[in-house]
Amino acid sequence: MKVIRLADSPRLAVEMEGAGGASKQIPIGTADGAPTFSTRVFTLEPGGHTPHHAHPFEHVNYVLEGQGVLMSPAGPRDIRAGDFILVQPDEMHQYRNESSEPFVFVCIVPKEYE
Repeated sequence: MKVIRLADSPRLAVEMEGAGGASKQIPIGTADGAPTFSTRVFTLEPGGHTPHHAHPFEHVNYVLEGQGVLMSPAGPRDIRAGDFILVQPDEMHQYRNESSEPFVFVCIVPKEYE
């Protein structure tokens, strides 16, 4: 069993093409022996964003802090702390922080896509 505070999980810059002002932490993942899922936490600084992308697996997001915009096939959706998001396989999506405060969300994915 592992217990870790998010503040104790190393923060790394997101180096994906199309990302800006984004960092990632992996408090629980493959290095911990997670058998099925990896838990990542993304922080988008004001003006930051993830790439506009899709992938062949579903993932679940939960907004911890702040507010942001989810770019989806249905158009932009405002999201904020307390919201859950299900992104289906191959669904185009992007997260943007258009506020003046950090936007922080959890992203749970199959461990193979950590």
